[in-house]
Amino acid sequence: MAASSEKPAVGQRIRTLREQQGLSLRALSRRSGLSLNAISLIERGTNSPTVSSLHLLAGALNVPITDFFQDGSQQAVIFLKPAERLRTEAGGIILEGLGSGLRNQQTEPFLFTIQPGSGNIDQPITHGGEEFVYCLQGEVDYKIGERVYLLEAGSSLLFNAALPHGFGNKSDEPARLLMVFHTAEGGHLARRLHLHNEKANDDY
Repeated sequence: MAASSEKPAVGQRIRTLREQQGLSLRALSRRSGLSLNAISLIERGTNSPTVSSLHLLAGALNVPITDFFQDGSQQAVIFLKPAERLRTEAGGIILEGLGSGLRNQQTEPFLFTIQPGSGNIDQPITHGGEEFVYCLQGEVDYKIGERVYLLEAGSSLLFNAALPHGFGNKSDEPARLLMVFHTAEGGHLARRLHLHNEKANDDY
């Protein structure tokens, strides 16, 4: 899905982080499992990264996903108006950062807007830490392990994010989720999506 022309900074931030670590596009491709062309399109803002791609890139760069949603500066207080949120849209999912840039930040808050028929429930992910989900609007099936929970407005989930999990909107209306990741001590959140059978080669 094409990137929003109003919010191209996610791809720019990914490129900056890659270059700061001295990684070529090919090296990041090998680490993440994403194609070189896909990463190039994301960095140029031609395509927006999916939620899955963001997890893979965060794991490959060894950074929390919130690093893609801020300019690299660190502050003591983060205040955002709705129009200031950095966002990415792909696969029928809009992901908006709700706050990033604290020194030693351990929580990662996001607003997910999930269009009918969208989600990753058939491609579960795992990552370090804990995950909190609060349904603001609509209905979402949220699968954790082998169990599926129906989230309606006002429903919430808190779980160990090492369990395979994913979500899907099977309704006819958009749904909105407040999602907060919390890192395990000493680690980063959402290190890697396990969508591929082969591990990325970290020797490059």
